[in-house]
Amino acid sequence: SSLTQITIPSYVISISDNCFSECSSLVQVSIPSYVISIGSGSFSGCSSLINIKIPSYVISIGDFAFRGCTSLAQVFIPSSITSIKNYVFSGCCSLTRIIIPSSVTSIGNGAFNGCSSLTQIFVPSSVTSIKNNVFSGCSSLIQISNLSSVISIGESAFSECSSLKQLSNLSSVISIANNAFI
Repeated sequence: SSLTQITIPSYVISISDNCFSECSSLVQVSIPSYVISIGSGSFSGCSSLINIKIPSYVISIGDFAFRGCTSLAQVFIPSSITSIKNYVFSGCCSLTRIIIPSSVTSIGNGAFNGCSSLTQIFVPSSVTSIKNNVFSGCSSLIQISNLSSVISIGESAFSECSSLKQLSNLSSVISIANNAFI
């Protein structure tokens, strides 16, 4: 719990599940450019982590990887990522900005659940469904842009989004689950 900074060696290509989980004093992590996977829960509970640069070779980020990183302010997801897994950024209450690349085709359940400082998000046209609880508890979320390819919206997808004023281009939506906006 006293670990504040780490530079992962350049020969590492995979960060294992729960590797740095609950390192609550960890502020800075340098991930080498050849890492291809970040395991489930690998940085979960690193409440002091301020930002993270995910290298361009990463093709997989596991469930809950950054859950509860309450100081994390921004994340840049590389275009090598095709899926944002379940609860990856859940509880990242300081997260104000996230860019989802057009390579992403699916966003898992609760991926941004509880990101209460997130104000706007652009959904790439490659995403066809908004799963359960994806943006639930994003109380500062004002605008979600480009929902033109979204076919379905899951349960509680936008619940407790009390500041939400604009959802643009819902013309393709054919299924909206119970309590999607409550």
